[in-house]
Amino acid sequence: VQLVESGGGLVQSGGSLRLSCEASGRGGDINDMGWYRQTPGKERELVATITTVGNTNYADSVKGRFTISRDNAKRTIHLQMNSLKPDDSAVYYCNALITVTTIEGSTKFNSWGQGTLVTVLE
Repeated sequence: VQLVESGGGLVQSGGSLRLSCEASGRGGDINDMGWYRQTPGKERELVATITTVGNTNYADSVKGRFTISRDNAKRTIHLQMNSLKPDDSAVYYCNALITVTTIEGSTKFNSWGQGTLVTVLE
């Protein structure tokens, strides 16, 4: 399963952006999906996750400003980001937990997209 992000860009502080991530290819069942972000010199951090039935989890820093959504039929998730701040500037990565089942059993692994850059200007 491959993940492709889109929607990053440059925006003024207080503005909005919508990120999208589409999963393609075969190779397992997609479970939880989510968005993470990373800035130079820092660890990759969780932004938001969503389960197959739509349960969500957000980092405290984005609660009330960001909304994650999911379309299982289209194998797509979105991240609506409002009231953006300069501190939100980062490379945003899409993540999916994949389960591969064979006659020998099931294995889970994480798939990552290539990342999309979000820059919020003062």
